[in-house]
Amino acid sequence: MDERILRLEEKIAYLERHIVEQDRAMLELTEQVERLRAALLALRERLPESATGGGGEPASPADERPPHY
Repeated sequence: MDERILRLEEKIAYLERHIVEQDRAMLELTEQVERLRAALLALRERLPESATGGGGEPASPADERPPHY
């Protein structure tokens, strides 16, 4: 009976450590997503209006002026 309780305690300790590691990984991923989102917004602000077609969507190549104009 004591061995069975010992194995259960070991499993609980393993699971608790695993949960802490998962929480840490999720926090790191959340922070990385926030940094990437901020970088994307900064890039969108720096993108010239003409490159987005004026409506926020990328202009099609057919709408671009040829280089000889």
